[in-house]
Amino acid sequence: MAIEDNPRSREQYGAELKRRREAAGLTQEQLSQRAVMSRTHIAHIEAGRRRPDPDDASRLDHVLGADGFFVRFLPTLDGKKVAEHFAEAAELERQAIAIKQYAVTLVPGFLQTPEYAREVLGSGHPAKSDEKRDSLLATRLERARVLETFDSPEVTLLLGEAVLRQVIGGAQVMCEQLRHILELGEVRRIRVHVLPFAVGAHALLEGPLKLMRLAELPPVAYVEGLKSGRIWELQSTVRQLEDVYDHALGDALSHRESLALIRSIAEDYDYEAQRDQRS
Repeated sequence: MAIEDNPRSREQYGAELKRRREAAGLTQEQLSQRAVMSRTHIAHIEAGRRRPDPDDASRLDHVLGADGFFVRFLPTLDGKKVAEHFAEAAELERQAIAIKQYAVTLVPGFLQTPEYAREVLGSGHPAKSDEKRDSLLATRLERARVLETFDSPEVTLLLGEAVLRQVIGGAQVMCEQLRHILELGEVRRIRVHVLPFAVGAHALLEGPLKLMRLAELPPVAYVEGLKSGRIWELQSTVRQLEDVYDHALGDALSHRESLALIRSIAEDYDYEAQRDQRS
């Protein structure tokens, strides 16, 4: 039974775990106690939604007397490519109790204002119909609801200076977008750190990164590229990516300095927008 890293293989892996657990006469709760894992994590594995890390798999083998099955047939350890590249990451984002994100040139989706998001969604290739764009916009704005209260998630943003300087939709749109980030930062709903151009080379030059901590499951990382994305669940890899993020964060401006820079750039956009209106 060869297990590949795709939804079907995860279902097979989970079905085998359920079969062996039931054969051993154990409930999910009993297995969770013996394997030192949460019952929820075991339920997600059996449903094909998650995969254990190697330590989890080893404990499952030991408790169930599986002769190394769950380690040998652990799905490929190089991460998961997502067919609809953000679908699973968006679901994890909704479950997250803490998010740390690095953005290179665009404001993260769940922080985008309607006008900024409309410009971003309308800029892709091939061109989208207005109906399709507005449907995507509604979904994106729904994601912003995670910031409506202080309950969760805890959000830390690391923004490349290009995020503030890349003009999307004109000066007025940029002014409103930066003021939205500024407002969330000033009320301490999010923490913002800007990596200024002057820093030069830094640990996250290769691209955007999102780290998510979940309530009852191991943390995950999401790395996005052009029309593609990869979720990393292997805990040794997630820890490495957390270290990279922390290293880059050390080169960034403080929260207070970052808010001051964002405020200054927003004022520049405001001045430019008013000048354009007068001309």
